[in-house]
Amino acid sequence: MSSVQDRLVAQLARVKELSGLSLRALAGKAGLSSSSLSRYLTGQQVPPWEAVVALCRAVGRDPRPLRTLWADAAKAGAEPTPRRNDVPADLADFTGRETEAALVVQLLSTVNTVAIDGMGGVGKTSLAVHVAHRLAPSYPDGGLYLDLLGFTPGQQPLEPTAALARLLGALGISQPPADTAERAALWRSELSRRRALVVLDNAVDAEQVSQLLPGAGKSAVLITSRNRLVDLAGVPPVSLEPLSNEEAASLFGRASGADLADGEAVTQVLRQCGGLPLALRMAGARLRHRPGWTVAVLAERLSANTSRFEAVFGMSLHQLDANQRRMFRLLGVLPGADFDAPVACAVTGMTPGHVNAALEELVDAHLLQEPSPGRYRLHDLIRRYAADLAAEEEPDLDAALHRVLNHYLAQAVAHAQSLPLQPTNATSPGDPATAMAWFDLEYPNLVACFDTAVRLGADEVVVELPQTMRSWFFRHRGTGDQVRLLEAAASAAQRLGRHQKRASLLVDLGFACAAAGRLDEALAAYQLAEQSGVDDDDLAGVLALRTGFVRRDRGELDAAQAQFRLAQRLFDKSGNRGGKSQALAFDGWVTLHLGQPHEAAELARASIELASGPARMTGLVTLGAALASIDPAESLRTLHGALQLAEVPHNKAWCHHHLGVALRIMGSLDEALEHHQLALELLEPLAEAQLEIEVRQAYAETLALRERQGS
Repeated sequence: MSSVQDRLVAQLARVKELSGLSLRALAGKAGLSSSSLSRYLTGQQVPPWEAVVALCRAVGRDPRPLRTLWADAAKAGAEPTPRRNDVPADLADFTGRETEAALVVQLLSTVNTVAIDGMGGVGKTSLAVHVAHRLAPSYPDGGLYLDLLGFTPGQQPLEPTAALARLLGALGISQPPADTAERAALWRSELSRRRALVVLDNAVDAEQVSQLLPGAGKSAVLITSRNRLVDLAGVPPVSLEPLSNEEAASLFGRASGADLADGEAVTQVLRQCGGLPLALRMAGARLRHRPGWTVAVLAERLSANTSRFEAVFGMSLHQLDANQRRMFRLLGVLPGADFDAPVACAVTGMTPGHVNAALEELVDAHLLQEPSPGRYRLHDLIRRYAADLAAEEEPDLDAALHRVLNHYLAQAVAHAQSLPLQPTNATSPGDPATAMAWFDLEYPNLVACFDTAVRLGADEVVVELPQTMRSWFFRHRGTGDQVRLLEAAASAAQRLGRHQKRASLLVDLGFACAAAGRLDEALAAYQLAEQSGVDDDDLAGVLALRTGFVRRDRGELDAAQAQFRLAQRLFDKSGNRGGKSQALAFDGWVTLHLGQPHEAAELARASIELASGPARMTGLVTLGAALASIDPAESLRTLHGALQLAEVPHNKAWCHHHLGVALRIMGSLDEALEHHQLALELLEPLAEAQLEIEVRQAYAETLALRERQGS
């Protein structure tokens, strides 16, 4: 951070001090997200000028004296914002809609949100994507795209909380606040400092998108929905009707490459397609693949079907061979929103070579979309049609779905092996970054697979899948699915009579509940795990260790110490040096709080001797805390050493918290408060309720001590 940025941070800290408010309260008063404000106050990000103005006004100060300093800091700290563009490719044959496109462009020059509505297949997404590409130069920070699954067969509409998590994740924020309102505030704040265009596709209603809209700033949002979103105040609608005959004929001609001289036959085709771009492209593709046909032959074939969609979709199927038609049907029942070629192999049982050729044929026939290289999806109308055909014609859909579930489970197991739960120096069998990127990409599909497994009674998949996602959940605190998945998995394990697996799942469930501050639920889960009969010493050690955490957080120190010492004995039997190291460290923590700092220090040193790399952090924190009243200089060196080993935000927050406590013991109250504040800022976007409670209590004690000394 440059010196000019340091001066700006100091001025902003002064503004916060003048307010007399907590970080969260000041953020609320200024209309900012507390996560953004914490980044401004720690120098991680130069705030936009609008945020500086809002902060000054919140405390009744004139922001103008800060303008020059802010401009210098913005210039010194300016880094080009990585341009993100995951908007699907524009259609090469996009035709017509000039009036509607011009209206959307004109509206976006005066408002920041426009809603495009119309019936399925009428071209809403195509128009939104076309406009996004046309306006790309006006939005230098790129474009985002999110399918809200509002009308996708077999899928539930994306909840606003999950939608915000994915949008924030696209901006590089992997651990957003747990609360939906706070996520929405952070999303608006992030958009306010960018000039980006966001396409929210396939919305079910106004409620689904109301918290996804931008606030101040120059970013914009395009929404598409089959429904008119009349409840979105201030969002102008652009309603699409089917293409005019002239536009439909033009699109059909481009898609088919045919001679349109036979006006009567063309009219029959256009009537059968109903002016829907999706149907016109598919009819055109059918004709292009049959060079011996005339438009009249196509019109005759289409008219043989009473249903418009049966006529167009069914006609496109006729150009496929039996295996390709079977693939099309089975793709309609896939869980999740999109897929890759290996998933298509799993659902069909076909070889990769045949699958790749069939996928290309389906894309050419406009039965399948390829929004990004190697990722495929079905239009909602086509997906419903394919699923209906599968229900009628596939003799064993469940077997196909089981193959897909087993494929995803095998992939998840393989990638999970590259992701240790805690950062370590151990060599992983694969690349952790690649594994995490896979889980990030496939997470929605994994949850959809889990729900499908529950529906099908595939208890083996239900039992195994959540634990493959353990490391992903560890790094994405606040994801609401984890507890739901673990509860269902534990029930499935009980049905299978797999008592050890049920105990393991219940231990994970207790840990997830405890992190969220739900201590009674955590303890209940641990007690159920114990009742399952834990035969494995290592798992029994983990259960004792985590039970000790809950007892500690409930203030039951003697009971906690008994659990930590039980964990040491169990880890000794299982040969788990890392587990024993953790148990020794927390035994030391409890011993310290029972008034025995010298004994605590010895336990911490024993912990450190057993550990290596980042795993030493727990013992170092305990040792630093124990030495605070014995050897202050060594205490601070030890705690700073622990902080250097901390790699994930909640561990960094834990280290800052104990630095604050140690500094309070040493009488350095102002410096202690700084570390308490840093801990709270790190915890702000996380769902670490219990640790936040602990930090806030310590912060309050330090403040109270400073006030007493000041009086």
